[in-house]
Amino acid sequence: MTDIAMIEAAARRAEGHIRRTPLLSSPFLDEIAGRRVFVKAECLQHTGSFKARGGWAAVSALPADRRAAGVIAYSSGNHAQGVARAAKLHGVPAVIVMPADAPRMKIDNTRALGAEVVLYDRAGEDREAIGAALAAERGLTLIKPYDEPQVIAGQGTCGLEIAEQAAAEGIGTADVLVCCGGGGLTSGIALALDARAPGLRARPCEPEGFDDTARSLAAGRIERNAAAAGSICDAIVTPAPGGITFPIMQRLCGPGLVVDDAEVLRAMALAFARLKIVVEPGGAVALAAALFRPEAIAGDTVICVATGGNVDAATYIRALAGD
Repeated sequence: MTDIAMIEAAARRAEGHIRRTPLLSSPFLDEIAGRRVFVKAECLQHTGSFKARGGWAAVSALPADRRAAGVIAYSSGNHAQGVARAAKLHGVPAVIVMPADAPRMKIDNTRALGAEVVLYDRAGEDREAIGAALAAERGLTLIKPYDEPQVIAGQGTCGLEIAEQAAAEGIGTADVLVCCGGGGLTSGIALALDARAPGLRARPCEPEGFDDTARSLAAGRIERNAAAAGSICDAIVTPAPGGITFPIMQRLCGPGLVVDDAEVLRAMALAFARLKIVVEPGGAVALAAALFRPEAIAGDTVICVATGGNVDAATYIRALAGD
């Protein structure tokens, strides 16, 4: 299982391959939230998302012979690009199973990174079954998007950076809001903070209708979403928390936060106007929670992770237009 030693080993393997992303702030955002707001800009990471961390960690950790045979992943786009990039830089083949309704830019970018893309119907087909069948047929190593110890370790490197950056800012106590799908990033950050900055507490953030993690934490057991699609936050739409990630979040995270699509779009526009960063809907959920759920957050400081910036033009125009 993932622990701080695995996270620190992933950080060492990531040197020279993964960006240390900045911690940004704006007095305008502070005024809206009623407290200091710091934004960890993972949208500036390679491939435009924190998923580059987990992809690199998992591929780089494979024994050379298994890695040479190739890897396979399933993803709506960001994990796809992270694994495809890592495979390309290691000179090995990658197959990515993606929903046919994923943003066209994410599909195109994944192919541009040299991966073979296999499309499926998100509502009627099981991506895990497709991935397992292809892995067995071709001898590929399956790299799951969140329920995989090395992926969690790679995402945890973001938590190590947050711990160091918060200390540099004099932040000893704060909630760290994390956009949450299956919980790989949230659990990785939670593990890193528990070991390196115990005054910082990770909290998962989700869109309305897809708040499986918040409901699971409240119920004390894994809860599933009723729908498989239908949110603008495609990057973090998953059926349920992972079997590996949920116990970590249950042990280390605070209660979940939930925001609606209108708040997500407002947060995207504010990130552009005040921080000059491009954030996709699924990557703006934590910032939306920081800005529009102040009553659910304690303390005078909040840190939120802007997890990705891979947004299609039509959606981004809609956000900036205030529709």
